[in-house]
This record gives sequence, structure tokens and C-alpha cells, in this order.
Amino acid sequence: MSVDVLLGLQWGDEGKGKIVDFLAPQYNVVARFQGGPNAGHTLEFDNIKHVLHQIPSGIFRKDITNIIGNGVVLDPVILRKEIQNLGKFNLDLKSNLHISKKAQLIIPTHRLLDAANEKAKGDKKIGSTLKGIGPAYQDKYSRQGLRVGDIVSSGFQVKYKTLVQSHEAMLRFLEFEYDLPALENEFFNAIEFLSQFKLVDSEHLVNQAVIDKKSVLAEGAQGSLLDIDFGSYPFVTSSSTMAAGACTGLGIAPRNIGEVYGIFKAYCTRVGSGPFPTELDNDDGERMRKEGNEFGATTGRPRRCGWLDLPALKYTIMINGVTQLFMMKADVLNIFEEIKVCTAYRYQDGRQSDRFVGDMVEQSIEPVYKTLKGWNRSLEGISSYKDFPQELKDYVAFLEKDLGVPINIISTGPDRKETVIRDTLKVAEVN
Repeated sequence: MSVDVLLGLQWGDEGKGKIVDFLAPQYNVVARFQGGPNAGHTLEFDNIKHVLHQIPSGIFRKDITNIIGNGVVLDPVILRKEIQNLGKFNLDLKSNLHISKKAQLIIPTHRLLDAANEKAKGDKKIGSTLKGIGPAYQDKYSRQGLRVGDIVSSGFQVKYKTLVQSHEAMLRFLEFEYDLPALENEFFNAIEFLSQFKLVDSEHLVNQAVIDKKSVLAEGAQGSLLDIDFGSYPFVTSSSTMAAGACTGLGIAPRNIGEVYGIFKAYCTRVGSGPFPTELDNDDGERMRKEGNEFGATTGRPRRCGWLDLPALKYTIMINGVTQLFMMKADVLNIFEEIKVCTAYRYQDGRQSDRFVGDMVEQSIEPVYKTLKGWNRSLEGISSYKDFPQELKDYVAFLEKDLGVPINIISTGPDRKETVIRDTLKVAEVN
């Protein structure tokens, strides 16, 4: 049995949490492979709305093994709060939540460094969530970070103090004021709490599941256009958000990757700084934001909104090897009589191209649009693709032709029930 990968194809916030929760009954294992508490995966069902930040989105399905993989950077304080918030659901997290001993720890001074570095950048800040993600990954690659497995080591306190001392030297240089003791008290309480859970060599767990022909779904965080290598650098996250990141973030071989599910919104959003060719800084953008409730699940910041960008989408489909597409939040476009889609970019020198380029940060780009007729009606209560308005079917057909990949799920609302499946959808079968 292979490992299927689910990831976002835009600048994050595509709706990955809802789809993982929806597909989870088809899988034995759901595993997060990168990112940290900067993610916010929103799930809605039974009139309940819940946001997960570090815990895999299969956690509400009792028979599923959920894994926080080695590619994740883990904040014990936030994890403790997440677990406590799940208490009302009577979930047996000590049995079905497994945490990789190789996952990096976010310590209090990582968050302080994140804030200090962002402040120092001034107008050139990247729009960090200030969760300590970047500094934690920086320590990982400079080989001085702490890992989850260290907390059960007799030398943990010494390792911790050594790392904090190096962080405090940087904070002094950046002239950043802080109160560390207050943060540390909460941190060490959370470390003690974390030690009660299953801390495992998760690469063995995942690979044994493959050998046992169990179905595994790898869940990504953020979006492909925020990838550290292939995103709109430097306005990116600190990890590999691509399908390849599932291999390094879980310890699985490339040959074991099966389906690659690419999630995208029927339009585009972005949080924080960075290029956004189709951004609508006008009434249409504001209408889109209000209709889609486009405010960050983690930060609460209003998201920038704009029309769908096909050059960017084709780019992320290409580098991820996407086999199936899932279109989210089609219902947000209900309010528009006309819908625009960016099919190419026009540069200052008059050139026109349908290729996404990584150096667009340095260039002035004008989107070239195609206008389609909107369906301009509610999708509420529609459960079959054949019952969609013709204009929505035309929109899907236009996208499929240009993208060359089938769109097999269309989301028509936030609840897990508001999900329309096409006959061509291919998913794993639970062993």
C-alpha cells in the first residue's frame, strides 16, 4: 500500500483540514509531515467548528492512528492547549496520537527571536505568524536544536540552557526586551504534559504501516507557493511544503508515494507580505473576504483576496506531481455575476507568459484575465455534481482543460457534509 499526500497548491488556507477530515475514514493512518503551530486547519461538523494547529486532522476519527512526523516543529505549550481543547470530544489521544522523537521543539526564546527579527526588518518584514517557526528550523539546520526525544534525556536541562544562552546573545544584539521566566514556567509544565504521550520513532511506524498494506495519508501544512525553495522567496515559510517534503518529513521512500491530492480555492488568498499578482484591492476583494470569512485561523489577520491564478496553479501542480485536484470554497463565488481567471502574466516590457516565476518579487506583473459567467446563486443543499448550475460546471471544465488534471471534489461550504464528489475520485481503501 502506498502513501497518499494531501497538500495546498496556493499560499495556504486552502481548506486542507476539512478534506483530511472528510477523507480520513478511507485511511488507517494520518500523518503531519512539516510546519508547526503556524498552521490552522479548520474542521466543521455536527454544528461544531474546531481549529487544529499541530495535531493531524484525522484526530476526530477514533479508529485512525495520527502521527506528528519528524518534519514538524512542535510547540509543547500550544500542543497542550490543543489537547485540552479537545477534551470535550472524549478522544483517546494517549492511544491514537503518536509524536516523532525527531520532531524539533519550539522553545520560548524561539518565539522571542521570531518577534525580534520581524521587528528589526521594519517595512521589509515577511509577515511571520511569530510562532517561532523560522528560528526553530534555523536551529535544526545549524544542528543545535532540541528534539522531542531530548525531553526524556537526563541531559535535557543542560541542552536547553546552552541553546537559550545562544538565543539571549542574539536578543541582546537586537535590543529586544522580554520576560523569559514567565514563559519558561508555562513551557516546562507543557514539557511534563508532553512526556505522557507516545513519543516514537515515527518513520518505523509509517513504514510498517506500508508493509502491512495499511492506508496512509500524509497531511501538509501551509501551501506550495510558500515552500522554502519554490515559493515566492523570501516571503515563504521555513519548510518544504511540497510532496517531496512528505518523504523527508516522515521518512518514506519516493517509490511509496501514491496519489497526490492538490487542494486549491476557487479564488486566491494570501496572508502577510509578498507578491500576489491577482490581488483585488477593491470592492470585489472586500466582498470576497467577507463572503469567505477570510481571516487567519491562527493569527486572525484579514487575508488578501484575488481571482484564481492559473500560471501559479499549473506550476505547483507540476512540481508536486498532482494526480487529483480538489476545489474548495466554490460557494464564495456565488455572489459574482462574472468571474475572472488569470491565464497569463504581462510584464513591463510587454512580454506575456503563462509561466510562474520565482523572482516575481523583483518584477512588476499585470495579470491577463479571461472572464467567465458566474452562476450567481446559492449551492446550498446540492449533493451531486449533475445538479450544479451549468455555469459552475463550465468553470470546472475550463479549469480542467487548462490544468490537465481532474477536479474530483468540489467543496460548497465549511461543513464536512458540504462536499460534492465526482465519480472519478480515487482514494485508498481501509485495510
